[in-house]
Amino acid sequence: MITGASGFVGRALCSNAMLRNFSVRAATRAACDMPLETLRIIVPEVDGATSWGESLVNCENIVHLAARVHVLKECASDFDSLTAFRAVNVDGTLNLARQAAAAGVKRFVFISSVKVNGDSTPPGRALTEADVPNPRDAYGQSKHEAEQGLRQLSANTGMEVVIIRPPLVYGHGVKANFAALMRAVQRGLPLPLGSVHNQRSLVALDNLVDFIVTCITHPQAANQTFLVSDGQDLSTTELVRGMAQSAGVPTRLLPVPVWALQAGALLLGKGDVAQRLCGNLQVDISKARSLLGWVPPVSVEEGLRRAMVE
Repeated sequence: MITGASGFVGRALCSNAMLRNFSVRAATRAACDMPLETLRIIVPEVDGATSWGESLVNCENIVHLAARVHVLKECASDFDSLTAFRAVNVDGTLNLARQAAAAGVKRFVFISSVKVNGDSTPPGRALTEADVPNPRDAYGQSKHEAEQGLRQLSANTGMEVVIIRPPLVYGHGVKANFAALMRAVQRGLPLPLGSVHNQRSLVALDNLVDFIVTCITHPQAANQTFLVSDGQDLSTTELVRGMAQSAGVPTRLLPVPVWALQAGALLLGKGDVAQRLCGNLQVDISKARSLLGWVPPVSVEEGLRRAMVE
């Protein structure tokens, strides 16, 4: 069963899983257009009171994607909305996991977030699974608490739990700021990002989906936590150039100093946007490579090409 099956990652995962001959149950909040081969399950709300009932009968694995997602406009230090995040991301997750364990589900794959580790890294220092968690906002805190609850539940019940912490996911159909940046590149708009030499880890949609399927099937994934990425970090300047090349349009980058970008963003109340565009956030995927033998099947160049397809 895949929760959040109608979302950006969920749809791609459903399609990929069916190509690999999985029998897929797609759990969504409302009736929507899904592949006909899936068994569709309508779950209006995912919280601590949700009854999953017969949807768990004879279910071997669950990939839990459904979540209250991060709201970018929220201040990084503002935990006022933590209660709302906990209702879905903690209570909803653990409620499903408890019912899954009782129903005999073998493995529960939880899609967490790199935000459990933090939202930045020093230059040349990549995050690892062994680092002490350092969530900086309500979303990251709720994911961290869900992880802790799942590990305890696994210890108590024997249900295998796999935790995956992806960074920003991009691909065809991506939304929010990444989509806005792609549109600006496609339109040939000049962008003041020609002097940003940071390093950020991203993960192409197809790479994330492939890794999730690996974590469903690989025996060594049981009760492990993984960071995942494309395995090739990019500066914002390199990212924009890659987008332009994939779209077949000229690159129009203005070499504005980073300090000027950051100062301008602060004046406009967009300091968080500047941090994501100019700051570092790198992850080390050595554990996924060594323990599971996983290699990202899609290159950054191919991932960007697929993302830029109209």
